[in-house]
Amino acid sequence: MDAAEFRRRGKEMVDYVADYLENIEKRPVYPDLEPGYLRSLIPNEAPLEPESYEDIIKDVERVIMPGVTHWHSPYFFAYFPAASSYPAMVADMLCGAIGCIGFSWAASPACTELETVMLDWLGKMLQLPECFIAGTHGRGGGVIQGTASEATLMSLLAARCKAVRRVQAINAKKSESEILSKLVAYTSDQAHSSVERAALIGAVMMRKVPTDNHYAVRKEMLKKMVEEDKAAGLIPFYFCATLGTTPSCAFDHLTELGPLCNEENMWMHIDAAYAGSAFVCPEFRPLLNGVEFADSFNFNPHKWLLVNFDSAIVKQHWQIPLGRRFRSLKMWFVFRMYGLKGLQAHIRKQVALAKEFESLVRADKRFEICAEVVLGLVCFRLKGSNELNQELLKRITKSREIHLVPCQLSGRFVLRFAICARSTESHHIQQAWQHITQLTFELLQEANVKCHKGKVE
Repeated sequence: MDAAEFRRRGKEMVDYVADYLENIEKRPVYPDLEPGYLRSLIPNEAPLEPESYEDIIKDVERVIMPGVTHWHSPYFFAYFPAASSYPAMVADMLCGAIGCIGFSWAASPACTELETVMLDWLGKMLQLPECFIAGTHGRGGGVIQGTASEATLMSLLAARCKAVRRVQAINAKKSESEILSKLVAYTSDQAHSSVERAALIGAVMMRKVPTDNHYAVRKEMLKKMVEEDKAAGLIPFYFCATLGTTPSCAFDHLTELGPLCNEENMWMHIDAAYAGSAFVCPEFRPLLNGVEFADSFNFNPHKWLLVNFDSAIVKQHWQIPLGRRFRSLKMWFVFRMYGLKGLQAHIRKQVALAKEFESLVRADKRFEICAEVVLGLVCFRLKGSNELNQELLKRITKSREIHLVPCQLSGRFVLRFAICARSTESHHIQQAWQHITQLTFELLQEANVKCHKGKVE
């Protein structure tokens, strides 16, 4: 492919992508396939001779699209959002073309410096304390990670290093291995599995802190566990607070937990992977109060701030890879073409859609809301057994008209309804609810028939 063909194919691909996204709701949101479907559709080995671009594009529809879960369909309500916007896509094209490996300033000055400035822009959007801002003095700032999982691991490793040095400064005879065997970290019992995985990789103990009725960590329980561990000769060194938990979007109480962590010389990391984007709105910024006590902070613009994956922000200068893509270009394009007001409007619209769905659920006495609806996630269920709700979700998934995933809250099987796609509108919410209620009607009718038949027999 030479430059002339690239121009032609590039325009064709832009048209294909635009058509795909404009018509995405016509596609089933979830694939109807069995694992291993793809292997039989393509050769077992790479081709010896070049193939035509036309054949490859044909195979996109024949091989790839049937196996795609359409995350940007307005009928996709699973997990959390995967942000997407046209400015970010265009910026990713430029990133691929520049193709620099930004492992140092000299390797590509623009890559290094734009990332630093974009993280300052974000820090100011979120009204973070000055200690998180690089400015012109290089005192704060951070880096773009691939995911929140990487950010959590980096924060834990930094905390571990700091704890070892602190202990050895007091008692130089203690070996690093001896200290590591006594370090203990803490996180919510609602925290993402990546937090526990970070402790496994970091070779330290991690204890899960029980949460309150709102699925949030409070000071009293963490303090009790810390005191128990200190009495047992352990060294509490790290706490990962969550703002916007994966199951229910709950918020740990930073203003209580932060001072405790500071008093105990414990590193406090904040995982706000999903919810962090909402803090650009002044009405949601109070949820971040207490960040001034934190040692590190992470959120993912690639979840809710219209910046395509991958783009996870951590205010702290640590990273696993040496080589880096020019990821800050996506932020630069998005922030300039939307402006802060445009980003705020996007967040507010999706929160309003979640509130709309919540009102529909509350109006139907067969259902119940299972957690406070703060942002764009609604946790709900049919009143009844876990098995009944499992069967409802099974039918929803099988229909392929909308896509949801479940969670467990207080031992109950709960359905999660997250507003995800940028293109989701009120009529999509109404259609999704109609579909859910229709499947519910059929399910309850069948259950009543079975119950009546059992009584007759």
